[in-house]
Amino acid sequence: MLLDIIAVLPRSGFQLDLEFENGERRRFDMRPLLAMKPWNRIASPAVFERVRVDYGTVVWPGDIDVAPETLYDDSVPLV
Repeated sequence: MLLDIIAVLPRSGFQLDLEFENGERRRFDMRPLLAMKPWNRIASPAVFERVRVDYGTVVWPGDIDVAPETLYDDSVPLV
C-alpha cells in the first residue's frame, strides 16, 4: 500500500517528521542517505530545511526526493 505524505517538518540532526495520509506520524532519519548521491547535495542544514511536500512525497530544490514507500518503511512511529 502506497501512502502519500501530506506534511513534513525538518528537525535537527537531519530528521524528518512526516504525516501520512492515513493520519500516521513518523520520523525518518536522513543521515544514512546523505553520504550518497544525489542526497549529498542536501547535507547542509540550510538546504535540508528547504524540504517540502510535492506529489505525495518530500522534495528539495534540484529535483531531489525520497520515495514515499522508503520514507514509510524506514521510519519509526512518533508517540
